[in-house]
Amino acid sequence: MTPVVNIERAKVLIIDNNPLSRMTAKDILSLDGYEVIETDEYSEITTEILEQKPDLILLDVRSGLETCQKLKNDEQTRFIPIILTTVADEQEMRHRCHQIGCDDLLLKPLNRLELSNRAKSLIEQKKLYEGLCQIEQVLFAIAKAVENRFPDSDNSCMRIASLVQSFGEYLQLPLVDIQNLRYASYLHDIGTVSIPDEIMLKKGELTPDERAIIQKHVLIGEEICQALPNRRGVLPIIRHHHERWDGSGYPDRLRENEIPWLAQVFQIIDIYVALTSKRPYKESCSSQEALEIIRQETDKAWRNPELVQSFIEFLNGYI
Repeated sequence: MTPVVNIERAKVLIIDNNPLSRMTAKDILSLDGYEVIETDEYSEITTEILEQKPDLILLDVRSGLETCQKLKNDEQTRFIPIILTTVADEQEMRHRCHQIGCDDLLLKPLNRLELSNRAKSLIEQKKLYEGLCQIEQVLFAIAKAVENRFPDSDNSCMRIASLVQSFGEYLQLPLVDIQNLRYASYLHDIGTVSIPDEIMLKKGELTPDERAIIQKHVLIGEEICQALPNRRGVLPIIRHHHERWDGSGYPDRLRENEIPWLAQVFQIIDIYVALTSKRPYKESCSSQEALEIIRQETDKAWRNPELVQSFIEFLNGYI
């Protein structure tokens, strides 16, 4: 397991009426090096949170929905990531959790690897956000709202960010390139904010006009992100991550290595995560099913074959 990057020792607050649940979560997180605070008190919790300044909060869903909503509506606490925990995986509950701004929902009994990975990703995301300038914070907030349109997306932006970090290191990319890939993980689909829900969430096949509207999201996203200071390397990824190796992609129908290299790298991860995530119009694929689809698309000359082979070799050692 990858150790937690311990910057001033990240702090996690657990709020749960069940002492066994608190103990389980505390044991997992303490082993990962976090400072863990636990309580069963939900009343006046905002005051305690402001005093403790946690980097992550775990709440039991039975008593935590109202607390979560209160924290997410408070300017002083809205950016603290919150994981709700539940014993029942119900679709209606997942929708409710996303509506109030919950960052994740995990099933009890808690799985050690799942909690460790989610906690690490959410705390890294919080640290990243805290290091952003005001313009970047606004853009990341918009991107978060965009992702929340897909309540069953399995936190795809965080999954992309984690994979591009690891794949970028596997490819021995410079640090600045990996940073641009991570930024793109959260901002690449920000342009879909302009696309109506009836198109974005449509379950049936898109019409040609609807497909044309969706394809505009890369241009809109590039325009929105023009204000990013010192992050110009993100813009080609946003604009070109839907190009194809044979020139049949969009928006500029670039071919082969006309497509910016980082856009090619990002595209492979984006496709893999999209295939292995649930959407309103499809179920999720297994990892092997996703790789087979990517291979088939490579045979159609849609993807860079050498890069796809590198990704397959990387993934075989990653999962």
